[in-house]
Amino acid sequence: MPSKRKTVNDFFQPTNKYAKLLTDESPQRACKAGQFIGETARIEKPSVPGLLLYTDFVNHTEEEDILAFLNDPKLCTWRTDLSRRTMHFGGTYCVMPPKNINATSTKPVVLQAPPMPQELGWVIQRMVDAEIFENGQRPQYCIVNEYTGNLGISAHTENFQFGEPVVGLSLSSPGNIRFHELVATFDGSVRSGKAAQAQKTGRVVDVHLPPRSLLVMNGPSRWSWQHEIVRSAKGRGAGWKRISLTFRYKPRSCPGPQLNKASTAP
Repeated sequence: MPSKRKTVNDFFQPTNKYAKLLTDESPQRACKAGQFIGETARIEKPSVPGLLLYTDFVNHTEEEDILAFLNDPKLCTWRTDLSRRTMHFGGTYCVMPPKNINATSTKPVVLQAPPMPQELGWVIQRMVDAEIFENGQRPQYCIVNEYTGNLGISAHTENFQFGEPVVGLSLSSPGNIRFHELVATFDGSVRSGKAAQAQKTGRVVDVHLPPRSLLVMNGPSRWSWQHEIVRSAKGRGAGWKRISLTFRYKPRSCPGPQLNKASTAP
């Protein structure tokens, strides 16, 4: 298990925060006390306001450790009532009735998810150390999605009961996430069908997600852009599998959309 990181400078070089990583096109070696983190660790700024992509946020060994934990049936249980496998930590979640059952007569079942596991605690601490989350804003919720074949998820924004940032860690195979700019902020879920009612400007941005990268949504990218994983096997190839861990923080009272928040790295 990786040791606790103290500051962002412990695992990113050079030590002047992230300014170098945002402007230097050469790969940056990241390390702490000689421990290898990633030869190409850097921060990228896609053309979606408020969006940052941290490449190689975890290394190969750490990625394998997380996947081994998620796939250990003694420690974790995959939810299989959807087309893709999912897993929840923290809070509650709904299990929908099978599609062959009349939904008007069968209500969703609300289940209690297990708490955030200690096996993911070091990932959260690294995000806090990197000032992605403030120390008092440790994410309490995580949803894990497994995408294979042509599986995806419809365009949506994260529920407005959660604050910002919303953070996604990508593991295993590379993939893409598509962002849709909205005319205005819109809090509608995929499950309710309301997400599809959001008015879009027509501007679309595709962002490539390398394995072991961390996507951070703040400001407009979190509140006024929907994101989706397109349902298509194109370019994925045989055996393609992407695991996504989405971390969310729920404040005591959500301040609502913060569209003017700076989109630069800390």
